[in-house]
Amino acid sequence: MKMNYESRYAISPNECKTLDTKSLRENFLIENIFEADQIHFTYSHYDRYMAGGAMPVAEKIKLETIPTLLKEPFFLSRRELGIINVGGAGKVEVDGTTYELGYKEALYIGKGVEDVYFNSNDASNPAKFYLNSTPAHHTFPTKKVTKESANKIELGSLETANHRTINQMLLNKIVDTCQLQMGMTELKPGSIWNTMPAHTHDRRMEVYFYFEVPEGQAVSHFMGPVDETRHIWMKNEQAVISPPWSIHAGAGTSNYTFIWGMAGENLDYDDMDKSAITDLK
Repeated sequence: MKMNYESRYAISPNECKTLDTKSLRENFLIENIFEADQIHFTYSHYDRYMAGGAMPVAEKIKLETIPTLLKEPFFLSRRELGIINVGGAGKVEVDGTTYELGYKEALYIGKGVEDVYFNSNDASNPAKFYLNSTPAHHTFPTKKVTKESANKIELGSLETANHRTINQMLLNKIVDTCQLQMGMTELKPGSIWNTMPAHTHDRRMEVYFYFEVPEGQAVSHFMGPVDETRHIWMKNEQAVISPPWSIHAGAGTSNYTFIWGMAGENLDYDDMDKSAITDLK
C-alpha cells in the first residue's frame, strides 16, 4: 500500500509547558512529507486535520482510504481535500477528469469524489502535491486556482523584515468549501518574519508548510501561548501543527515561502486575536 500515516493526539497548553525539545518536535513537527511514489499523511486530532504529500515518480498513485483510521469506503467519503503543487508539473485525476497543476497551483476537491490519482509529467522533475484534508458535511465542486486567480494581499515592509505577499487560494472568496482554507505567503528578499504581529484564533487550528528554504538555511517556527512561547527549528519542505491556543509565526535565516492551511469553527479569515509584539514572552 502506498498510503502511509501517523496519528497525533491533541494536547493542552498546560501539557505543552512540560515538553522538552524532542517531545515538542514529536508532537507538532511533520518532518517527512514527500517520498517517491508514496502518499504520507499526519492525522491531527485538532479538528481531525490531515496534512501530507503525494510524490509520483515512476507511476501514478491513487489516493486510497485508510481503513484503520478513516473507517470509510474511500478517502473522500466524508472529507474534502486541498492540493498545492510545490514541485514539477503534474496531473490530478478526479473521477475521470484530469486537472493539470503547475508549480504553486492549487486544486480543491469536494466530499464524495471516489477516485483521485496523482501523476507527474516528468519523472526527472516530479510533482510534489502538498495535501490538506478536513471533515466535510456538504459536497462542493472541484475547482482549480492559479496564483493569478488568487486574492492577493501585500503586507509588512522591508524595514520590519516582513514584506510579504499573501495569496489566498482555497478561501471562501475564491472557492466554496466546508471548512478547509489554504493559501500561500511569499516573503520578499530581505524579509524573514511571517505573520507579525502574532495572533491566536481559538476557533481554528492551522498547519504551516515551509518551502523554498534555500540550501543550508532554516526557519525557526514560534508557537505556544502569547506569554510562554516555544520554538521549533525546521528544514525545507517540513510542516508544523498549530493548535487553536497557540501563536504561529516564523523567522528564517533567509526569505522563504509557506503554505497555511486551517479549519475549525468558521471561514472568517480575519478572525484573529492579535497580540502586541512587545507582549510576546
